[in-house]
Amino acid sequence: MNTTAMDTRNGGALAERMAFAEVANQTAAMSTFAKYRAGKAQNTLRRQDAELATFGAYVNADALGTSPGAWQGVTWGIVESFTTKLLHDGYAIGTINNHVSTVKTYAKLAAKAGAIKPEELAMIRMVSGYGHREGQRVDEKRESAGMDTRIGSKKAEFRALTEDQEAALRAQCDGSPQGLRDRAMLVLLLDLGLRVSEAADLRRGDFDIESGKLTVYRRKTDITTTFELRNGKLAAMRAYIEAAHPTGQLLVGSQKGGALIGDMSARAIRARVGALGKAAGVPDLAPHDLRHTRATRLASCRNVRELMDWFGWNSPAMAARYIESVQSITVE
Repeated sequence: MNTTAMDTRNGGALAERMAFAEVANQTAAMSTFAKYRAGKAQNTLRRQDAELATFGAYVNADALGTSPGAWQGVTWGIVESFTTKLLHDGYAIGTINNHVSTVKTYAKLAAKAGAIKPEELAMIRMVSGYGHREGQRVDEKRESAGMDTRIGSKKAEFRALTEDQEAALRAQCDGSPQGLRDRAMLVLLLDLGLRVSEAADLRRGDFDIESGKLTVYRRKTDITTTFELRNGKLAAMRAYIEAAHPTGQLLVGSQKGGALIGDMSARAIRARVGALGKAAGVPDLAPHDLRHTRATRLASCRNVRELMDWFGWNSPAMAARYIESVQSITVE
């Protein structure tokens, strides 16, 4: 075969490959959002969709969570001004940060699909929310100006219970089946500091009644943690298991009369914690207050790595924040 023939054949193969590559890129671009969303929990998607809807109303765009093309024309200046608008509209700092994070995540996906230029994405990724201390200062200024700072569903600050409040909670856990269940629930939420979703996800097989080992899968961070329960915590879990005989979900629900029946959802756990808190003189108590309490206690005697392992954090930032907070209190 002469050189001209070889060049012709190679040129034809290259053209076919380039055409195939173009089709493959277009197909991959259209599936970028679907692939990302397929790996996310429904609660995460609901939150992101709500945040994207708010951003969509601001930029007059629809389908930001499913269509890369909807992101065309989005610039870092638009994202920055959106953040400022949320601040002036009275959104909570945590809510603003969530919106910024979601917008940046989907902007990255849109850039991967070719809807946003790489240099524009680099600028968008530089837009930031507010750190803990910075957020506190911003809220102080907004409050002094008479502005709202609480649009959003989450509490601005979680509380750390006092020892007396802890004792008042535990004092309600009597020897009845419901009381034993409540005591086990407090072991999970207050002693171990689990997220409410983690406690609700636990199955009977996750706790070994003989060894005292409890295996917790944290779907929020895709981390598995094994706790070895001892002494009072182990005794509380064993007493509950022997009284309730759970077979599916570890935490069993209860009726108004106290009888245990069915599974205990995350919503039911929140309601029960709220009821126990009200009876203990701690109104509006939330499960995350119990997690916050444990993290605050442990921050005085654990390092960053140990706190990350205990609470299932992927980043050292949260652990460092708790340690810094405890040190600040000690100095004062």
